[in-house]
Amino acid sequence: MAIRDWPAAERPREKLLREGSDSLSDAELVAVLLRTGVRGADAVSLARQVLSTLGGLRGLLEARQERLADCQGCGPATYATLHAALELGRRYVYAALEREGPLENPHAASQYLVSRMKAYEREVFACLFLDTRHRVITLRELFFGSIDSATVHPREIVKSCLELNCAAIILAHNHPSGVAEPSAADGAITRRIVDALALIDVRVLDHLVVGEREAVSMAALGML
Repeated sequence: MAIRDWPAAERPREKLLREGSDSLSDAELVAVLLRTGVRGADAVSLARQVLSTLGGLRGLLEARQERLADCQGCGPATYATLHAALELGRRYVYAALEREGPLENPHAASQYLVSRMKAYEREVFACLFLDTRHRVITLRELFFGSIDSATVHPREIVKSCLELNCAAIILAHNHPSGVAEPSAADGAITRRIVDALALIDVRVLDHLVVGEREAVSMAALGML
């Protein structure tokens, strides 16, 4: 039976409009994005199949295009729709971060960095550049490494700070292992960057280590 033949109270789109998006299950939310099913499966049934095949919502949203294409009814249009929705979510959080600033809304900073960096298969080192009022100027991913290391050059961070005329920065990098625990090497490179930026009067406010579900603040751990 097609979803259009379901009772109105059970249709995902109508349920969302009536009760809010948080009332829908993962499969129902995916079904709203899929819009239609395939022969023998309505959109909700198809969504359940895809979620089961890919290991849940995270597996679906992090699946490469070729992996998603292996699922029935999921072609390039489906991939584009899902990733557009994911990017809208990221940009919504980033907009709050730009408006309020990472110090006033540290949760937004952590949430945005985790959503952006947690799925990287190699280590990425980024800098959040801030103005004199600690509002966000921009985020730049500057250094890229193997699965367990990245070569970070303080002079390149100094160049970016001068180019953007920033007053402070927040450092961030991911651990592809998913464990957000700062290492001795993380502490050493942080101290080198702090020393280099002190020469141009730019403060390092924090260094966030991004894991699978959280970002750990090195400042909160007393490592700055």
